[in-house]
Amino acid sequence: MNILITGASGLAGRELMQSLSAQGHQVVALGRNVRTPPFWDIHCKSIELGPQKKFDAVINLAGENVAAGRWTAARKERILRSRIDSTRLLAEFLAQAMCKPKVLISASAVGIYGDRGDEELTETSPLGNDFLAQVGQAWETATAPAASAGIRVVNARFGIILSPQGGALAKMLPPFRLGLGGVIGSGRQWMNWISINELSDIMEHILCHEELSGPVNLTAPQPVSNREFTKMLGSILCRPTLLPAPRLLLELLFGEMARALLLASAKVKPVKLLQSGYVFKAPELNAALCELLRPA
Repeated sequence: MNILITGASGLAGRELMQSLSAQGHQVVALGRNVRTPPFWDIHCKSIELGPQKKFDAVINLAGENVAAGRWTAARKERILRSRIDSTRLLAEFLAQAMCKPKVLISASAVGIYGDRGDEELTETSPLGNDFLAQVGQAWETATAPAASAGIRVVNARFGIILSPQGGALAKMLPPFRLGLGGVIGSGRQWMNWISINELSDIMEHILCHEELSGPVNLTAPQPVSNREFTKMLGSILCRPTLLPAPRLLLELLFGEMARALLLASAKVKPVKLLQSGYVFKAPELNAALCELLRPA
């Protein structure tokens, strides 16, 4: 397939550019350098594809990192606008294109469910009402022009992408390797994870299975508590995990971001992926971490 990817410089984007290309697809990044098509200028609301006008699929991963720093009012506005404005521009452009792609896979996140404790959540579960849930709902709604134009739209609700090269796991590794790791808050909150080694296979599956549309949870089928995650990571690294991060300290340091990203709990299941026949390579966390952290 000819595939166009936005957000190609991010953790998931870099992996998909490389792995989908290795599988034989022609993968092109939609960049922001207005001198080199294909590019987009979100502020000017313009997209220029250059000579290659036809793509079979578009994967939209654009959006500001939600964990880049404490959430001020200005940062929250950037997090929201970076997702809605770019996704709406892309969806409207694709809807009006002479040669429309067959599918738009647009990123979302499991934060859309909010803080739900031990409740088991699927794609049909009610959504939350906190900041991340509101961002997720607006993000998914922004794809509506593409769906209205007959393009198959998949809202890929990502869990935590585990990779030693970036994201949450990369930030955890230095303190854990020094024996300074520990549970976060109560440790009872659920963590919904997906190995970065699984991403290209999942995307390939979504591209080929036309029955998949709307929200699809991109998480491993076996979420774990933060306490379980901490224990497994410490065991694999052969390090103690005796230094907890208390809730009050985290809230003091990071405020609302800590409550939403570190302390909130949602037990999410990838029901639609499983029902469509996808078989996970790494359904269990211990095996996934061992593979990710295996010496090169």
